[in-house]
Amino acid sequence: MLLASGSVSAQQKPQYTQYVFNNFLLNPALAGIENYVDVKAGYRNQWAGLDGAPVTSFISVNAPLGKKFLYGNANSFGGQGSNPMTRSYKQNYMAAEPHHGIGLQAANDKAGPFSRIDFAASYAYHLGLTDRINLAVGISAGFSQIKLDVSKLTTESGYDPSIASGNTSKMAPDIGAGVWLYGPLFFAGLSSQQLLPQKLSFSDNSTAGDGKLEPHFFATAGYKIFLSDDIAAMPSIMAKFVSPSPVSVDVNCKFGFRDKFWLGGGYRNKDSFSAMLGFNVSYLFNLSYSYDFTTSELNKVSNGSHEIVLGLLLNNRYKATCARRQF
Repeated sequence: MLLASGSVSAQQKPQYTQYVFNNFLLNPALAGIENYVDVKAGYRNQWAGLDGAPVTSFISVNAPLGKKFLYGNANSFGGQGSNPMTRSYKQNYMAAEPHHGIGLQAANDKAGPFSRIDFAASYAYHLGLTDRINLAVGISAGFSQIKLDVSKLTTESGYDPSIASGNTSKMAPDIGAGVWLYGPLFFAGLSSQQLLPQKLSFSDNSTAGDGKLEPHFFATAGYKIFLSDDIAAMPSIMAKFVSPSPVSVDVNCKFGFRDKFWLGGGYRNKDSFSAMLGFNVSYLFNLSYSYDFTTSELNKVSNGSHEIVLGLLLNNRYKATCARRQF
């Protein structure tokens, strides 16, 4: 008798089309990068119309610490009411004062019979390398709760040793780290999540196979190109490495119109094209939306992916209507 076996692999953490709008989700070094309390809440419905497709909701908050950064010279941040898209902002840009940043984030991700809740606290330190360039380093620590809904499974026989014990919930610690280099016209970063090797099994049966939580690694970079005094193009790229899955690459480009609104598009290799739109409604909140046009075989059974993000700018001393040090 010939026995054949196969394996499948995929990412274990949620993916986000609007990562460039909230890189803090992927890199703890961005905690406290702006001089206000940055709050984001989002919802993603991936491959809408497909039963059991991933659905993700998240909330994140990060803030700077340090009076010199929070209450320093307003010119360092573009000044109250100034337009961050103008060349004068680029010319007057100054590296942020050395300061600390802290943050929290939580995400709820459901995909088929699996669901997980991730929670992490982050710390970052921002150091000025030159009068125009900062380097930030950060670390995060938290936990993940992963659940298996046995009622959504159909097995060949009534007994399956991999789930027979009914132990359908697991807790696992999580550690991440990152670095972020940024200036008036560019950013570049490296980060990692799920660094602690953890076996994942929903059975106490020693003969049942084990899965494991794989580390996730991210590399991203972006640049700002002025097309006029009021319009700037901001191309960016992100590569994601999760063994043994193939490398995932996102290429995006945003066009910012003064500090009022932006639109853009992106491509994720072998997966989708995306369209994005965002509005900086006031110095208190902003709103963005993206839609992914699926290009893989899943386009036959799904209606694309929707993602919406609401941002709040709390303790916004200089009444900035959009991020000054993020793109």
